[in-house]
Formats: sequence, structure tokens, C-alpha cells
Amino acid sequence: MFSIRAANPEDASAIAKIHVEGWRTTYQGIVPDSYLASLNLDERRTRWSAALKSRGRVLVAEQNAELIGFIDGGPVRKPVEACDAEVYAIYLDVMARRQGIGTALLSELARNLKKEGFESMAVWVLEANAATRFYERLGASLAGSMQIEIGGVLLTAVAYRWPNLGSLIANPAR
Repeated sequence: MFSIRAANPEDASAIAKIHVEGWRTTYQGIVPDSYLASLNLDERRTRWSAALKSRGRVLVAEQNAELIGFIDGGPVRKPVEACDAEVYAIYLDVMARRQGIGTALLSELARNLKKEGFESMAVWVLEANAATRFYERLGASLAGSMQIEIGGVLLTAVAYRWPNLGSLIANPAR
């Protein structure tokens, strides 16, 4: 069984590790290998340490006193079809995938954002990422696309949106 709680600054190392490993496993074959190899755990730890001191919306999933995933979100950064909130990042330890943990994290983030007055949410994801099916299964609809550069390669990122956060809270798994 797992639990979800608000992240604290002491979680920075575990979040950084999940983040770097998540990139390396999720984007293998999509993002250049040289870019994935260049991801620096110490740099991510420093970034997450600073972020956890300044933002209160990062949630972590924990199992047997070990962090197994996280989600970060807040106000939308790049406009997406009438969305006021955005998932900035969601990553799980490879062994924690396909167990409902990502769905639970997404639902809890939606619940927290709704309490703050947000109504809708978007997420940007690389088009080639298999997570697109995860978002579709949870009721998100395609809302846009853009080209981004990662490691010297142009890739397509797509935006998915949930027009009503209540749908993720009331019935997260469809």
C-alpha cells in the first residue's frame, strides 16, 4: 500500500533521483542518449531543494518509507485552451508504474488545486511518450502542440486538458 503527502525539503534527493531515472527510462529512444546521459543528479537535487522551499504544491507517493513517485503542478505557464492550472511534472519509480499511483497523484493534485480555486488543468507531454494513453484514459483531451528542442533535436510536445478538475477528483480512473 502507498500513501500520498505534501513534499518537504528533505525529499529533494529522492525526488531528484526519481526525476533523473524517470527521464532516462521514459524518454529512451525519444530524446538523444547523450542528453539523457548528461542529466546530473546533483543539479536536480539542488533545483528540487530550492523548489520545495518556495512551492507548496509538490506531492509525493510513499511506500514502506520510500518515495516512489511525485507530482508537481500549479498555475498554467503556457496558455492551453482555457486551462488555469498545469501539471509541471509527474514521475514514478519504474517499479511503481501501472499500480494506480500516478492516477492517485493526479487526483490528489487536482483536489488540492480545486481547493485553491483552480477549475481546469493541462499537461504538456512529448508526443512519442506512452504516457499520452495514460492521460487519455483519465479523460484528458488533446488541446494543442508545439515544437521543442531537447538535446539538439526538435520534438513535438502535445498538450492535454481536463476542462473540469472535478472529473479527476470524483472519478479518476475511467
